[in-house]
Formats: sequence, structure tokens, C-alpha cells
Amino acid sequence: MLTREIAQTIVLETSLRLNRNINIMDEKGIIIASGDPARIDDIHEGALEVLKSGETLIIPFNEKGVWKGAHPGINLPIVFQDRIVGVIGITGNPKDIQELGGIVKMITELMIKEKFIASQLEWKLRTKEMIIEELLKSSPSYSNIERWLNLIGLKLQEPFITHVIQMTDRTITNQTLTNKIEGIIGEKHGLVGFININRMFIAFSGFTQEEADKKLHNIYDDLKKLKLNFRLAYSTSFNSMSKFNQSYIDCDLALQISDEAEDFISFAEVEPKALIYKIDRAWGERFTNRIMNKTLLKYADTLEAFFKNNLNIQQTADDLYLHRNTLIYQLSKIEKETGYDPKRFKDALTLQLALWSDKKIKSEETAN
Repeated sequence: MLTREIAQTIVLETSLRLNRNINIMDEKGIIIASGDPARIDDIHEGALEVLKSGETLIIPFNEKGVWKGAHPGINLPIVFQDRIVGVIGITGNPKDIQELGGIVKMITELMIKEKFIASQLEWKLRTKEMIIEELLKSSPSYSNIERWLNLIGLKLQEPFITHVIQMTDRTITNQTLTNKIEGIIGEKHGLVGFININRMFIAFSGFTQEEADKKLHNIYDDLKKLKLNFRLAYSTSFNSMSKFNQSYIDCDLALQISDEAEDFISFAEVEPKALIYKIDRAWGERFTNRIMNKTLLKYADTLEAFFKNNLNIQQTADDLYLHRNTLIYQLSKIEKETGYDPKRFKDALTLQLALWSDKKIKSEETAN
């Protein structure tokens, strides 16, 4: 745990504060960090004595030559998790620095503990991301998943729900966001990690539908409080880990086909529209070209609003700031020009599918 990097950080920070030379020796008594670079990699016999006895060693000026590689000063054991992991030495007159020894030892041990905790958090975060990467493969290795889950003490239990959060322009760290969401769902009830710099994956595990709904809304509300610019999509519930890949694809598609202004998207609600994106392109184009005409294109926004308002004429007119009679005229014109009456369910369904298919075709053309 006491690496050269950590040791050098400790030396730099404590030397500046105390205006004293600090040396840190590893478990073999080798100087691995020092304010005097020329001493690095030397054997410090005073440190070897401390490692052996577990006691502080004071080296006065008259004993300078007794301990090879040592200068006058004080040397103290560095203890981490009830084990001596190294020795810290302060160079100088023992009478002047003896009171500093305990403080320097405490600071050193605290810094090692902080570094250890940080490394453990980083390791745990990376392990979770490895699990997520494997889960999202079309043919995952369940033995690897199980092994990694055991390492972090987590067991995934059905039912599962996948959530994808797409973010932009954030300043909050991955760790802060992960901690926030894990604090809501609990570490034992899910898996949280990043797929890329701005996309977060959350798996709910073992929640009832009521619990899942409550947790999801809590996550949404908390992210809003953080002033994050994000969109969240979530899958339907499923009972097998083999479905994680498809559930992620569903969430990704939900984000693609939904309006940019929508930031809370249920795949179940957009699933009919998603079907359009799964059909054969040639079949979709043939269907769209047959239904769409200039009139339908002209009043596409009117139709979308009409469908959004469940075929309610007054609500649609209010949303579009139209007079009721103007809306009725537009709907009648659509029926006359296309042969499909938007006020009839079967015809409305045909028109809605045509609009969705037209958007899909145009988005594909733009992408190409």
C-alpha cells in the first residue's frame, strides 16, 4: 500500500509545512521518498531497526555512524491496518523535532488511509463498469459476471430494470453522481456505472414495481436539483440477465426517437413507435410514400398534436392556439386529401405510423 508515489506525496507535503527533511522507508528499509533525492534507494539501517522492534528510534548526533544510511533525527513506524508498512524519518536535532514526530506519523498514516480508500473506491467503480460492459454484450460471460459480483459483494436478483441517463455539459464528477444514485437505490439493489463520459447505466435489482417507480422518481428529482442537463430512458421489467443487452438497446432507441425536450422516457410508452424503426426499410418507404402527400406534410404538426391529445379536438386547438373550427377544417382537409379520417381510430393509427416512418426515413437520410 505504501508506494513510491504515495510516499513522495507525503514527503513533499510534510517537508513544506515543517521545513524539515523527511524520509520514508519501505518494509525492506529502503528509502523510497526523500527531500534529499540523493538518498533515494539507499538502505536505512535505522529503519530496519524500527521495522524489527516496532518502536520509535532516536538517533542523536553522537550515534550518526552507528546506523548506516541514517542521519541524526527521529524514525517512527508507519502503521496501517495493524501492520507496520514502513518507517518515516525526520532529519535534525532530536531535541528540536521529537514533539513533531507523533504529528508527522499521524499525518502520514491518515494520508495512507485516504489514498487506500480512494484506490478502493476507484477499484470498485472500475469493477462495476466491467460488469456492466459484460452484461451489455450480446453473448456475455456469466462466469466472469458472477466472479466480479462476488468481488464487490453484490448479488443481482430479478426483476431487473435498465435505465440510461444521457448527459451534456456537466461539471459533477462520475464518483459524485454514482454516490448520489447509489445512496438512493442502495448498493445491494442495483448497479451503477458509466458507459462513456456522458452516459450512465443503472440497473435496478429486486425491487417491486412500486419501489422501482419511487426510486426512479427520486433519482430524476435529485438530478434536477443538481442542475444537470440530462435525458433519462428506462426499460420494461425483465427476469433474466440475458435480457440486459436488449433492454439497453431499447433505452438507447427510446432516447433516439423521442423528442429532445422529453427528459423522462419510458420505453413501454414509445414501443409502438419503436416498431417502425425495426421494420425493413424498403417496406417502410413504400408504406410512407403511399400515405404521405403534400397535405399530410403541411399539417403534420397538427396531426402530431391531435394524437398527443388523444384525438381531443378542443385540447388540440388550445395547444396549437387555433380556433376549434380551424382545426376541424384542417382535419377534414386531411381526410379529403388522403382518404384517412384522423378522428377514426383505425385511420388515425395509419396516419400516425406514416408520420413516424417519415421521420425515421428523414433521420436516416440526414445521418448518411
